[in-house]
Amino acid sequence: MTEVVDADEVLRRLRRGRDRAAEEERRWRERALNLTATDPDGAREASIRAEAYGAALLVLHEVVDPGSAPP
Repeated sequence: MTEVVDADEVLRRLRRGRDRAAEEERRWRERALNLTATDPDGAREASIRAEAYGAALLVLHEVVDPGSAPP
């Protein structure tokens, strides 16, 4: 990344990343629930991925809105 961006653009990118992390966390949690009965290993992997996206979401939320309540 060699382009120069201003603070507003950085904030927009962080917010997009936060929104994407929230969507991916939701998607993987739903997948884990759907796989629980038929594929326990797949459900476990989906849960782990949901947790990873959840951790990224919390970090991005803290960067964008420091000190506010987590999503």
